[in-house]
Amino acid sequence: MHEMSLCEGVLQIIETEARNQDFDKVKRVILDVGVLSGVEIPALEFAFEVVMRGSIAENATLEINELEAQAWCMQCAETVTVKQRYDACPKCESYQLQISSGDEMRIKELEVD
Repeated sequence: MHEMSLCEGVLQIIETEARNQDFDKVKRVILDVGVLSGVEIPALEFAFEVVMRGSIAENATLEINELEAQAWCMQCAETVTVKQRYDACPKCESYQLQISSGDEMRIKELEVD
C-alpha cells in the first residue's frame, strides 16, 4: 500500500517544519488530494493514524480535500473537468486531453501548537 509511504513523507515534512518553525504538536493536518492521484482515501486515513503514532502529530485530525481533475482539450481549446484519465472531452468528445490538475497530493495546512 503506497499510502503508508505517502504518510511517511507527510511526517517527514511535518518534522522538518517543526524544527524550522519551532512547534512541538500538530493538532490538524489538511491535505489536498486529486481524484487522479491514485490515492485511496480510506487507506490514506488508516495509514495516517498508524504512521503518526508516537510522533508530534499522534493525535492530529486529518482532513482531506478531494480535488477535481482539470484537463485542457487540444481539439476545442477549452479547460474541462474530467472524472478519470482517458475520458473524452465533455464538450467535443475528443480524446486529445492534457491533464492540468487533479493528480497531485499536497499538504495544504497544518494547525500546530
